[in-house]
Amino acid sequence: MVAPSKLFSLEGRVLKLDTAQDLEAHIGPLRAMDDVEEVRILGNTLGVEACKLLGEVLATKKSLKVANLADIFTGRLLNEIPEALSSLLTSILNLPNLRTINLNDNAFGLNTQAPLVAFLSSHVPLQHLYLNNNGLGPHAGILIADALSELHAKKEEARKAGQEVPDLETVICGRNRLENGSMLAWAKAFSLHNKVKEVKMVQNGIRQEGIEQLLTAGLNHATELKVLDLQDNTFTIKGARALAKVVPLWTDIQELGIGDSLLGTKGGVVLADALAKGQNRKLETLRLQYNEITAAGVKGLASAAKDGLPALRRIELNGNKFTEDDESILALQELLDERKENHEGDVIDEDAWGVDSLSDLEEVDSDEEEEEEEEEEEISPETKAEKLVKEAEEAQEEPTVQLKDDEVDALAKKLAQTGI
Repeated sequence: MVAPSKLFSLEGRVLKLDTAQDLEAHIGPLRAMDDVEEVRILGNTLGVEACKLLGEVLATKKSLKVANLADIFTGRLLNEIPEALSSLLTSILNLPNLRTINLNDNAFGLNTQAPLVAFLSSHVPLQHLYLNNNGLGPHAGILIADALSELHAKKEEARKAGQEVPDLETVICGRNRLENGSMLAWAKAFSLHNKVKEVKMVQNGIRQEGIEQLLTAGLNHATELKVLDLQDNTFTIKGARALAKVVPLWTDIQELGIGDSLLGTKGGVVLADALAKGQNRKLETLRLQYNEITAAGVKGLASAAKDGLPALRRIELNGNKFTEDDESILALQELLDERKENHEGDVIDEDAWGVDSLSDLEEVDSDEEEEEEEEEEEISPETKAEKLVKEAEEAQEEPTVQLKDDEVDALAKKLAQTGI
């Protein structure tokens, strides 16, 4: 935590700051803080002129480590945001200690990708990126991922020049409709940034082919991963097998979220078998709600928890297809309750332990229980790649509104003159 004396915050003030004069009334304390380390502007709405002034002030704060610029464009016109964001990001690009940037809940989409791409491809100190609920879509998703790949190259150049450069450790990019079309680019980015420790890409409309690509050609390289959340995408048996293939590589993983992802009957069993191998001995939290997992999958998970997951303390299984009195779920509850009782120190968060509430289990149909899921048609790696490439090409054909040519040129010129 940053010391209060080094924090400047306008968080949640719901201020409408259109002009530089509007902002000036609130920014005096920030001007006076030579050693500010964190700035929180979230929960207000800033116009172009206000952003220009804020950028000018932030550019002087060489000790700044965290910039929280979430939800700062509510109610702004589509043509305002690119210039406003450009003013901010260009100004903070040369801050040598700025490790964390939070741009959650800003409506970017393709319209605002230019300043964002320019910043992300060039800000060598970047360590933690929060880009959640920005309406990116697959085309902008490709551009963001490609920018991160370019960033990796610049980090390597800086290291060769003798600079101390942090790895990119956190990537939060959920609720952005990234879809399959951007997964080739994201897989490449993660294969390069292989020291990443936390990845959350929930609710992105990624289907099984994209999930397979992301896991087996990207995140499989991230062997220091501690938190992975891919909830509310579509896995099916294909994605489940890809996950089962790579999950033993993540020996440091502590939290795994695959809820609401259509793992299915076989997928639940396949994942349980992979976890039972005992390579994930630090895993504490496993989220698997609403996945059509049946009693067979629960049996496998109970066995894995007992013998292969000694640190497991919380498992979420509501919304699946088994009964609340299933002997395996009872065994899981007993095991996790026992671990909670034996835990050294106080249990501060009760919700971090045990099995979640099973209030919304699906009814088990006896006929359905006997039916096997249809095998997905096996296709060659070449065909898979062609399909993803086609989806990427289609994504990049989306219409976009760019910055005006002179604005792009000005931004490029500014970046060319900036050194970290």
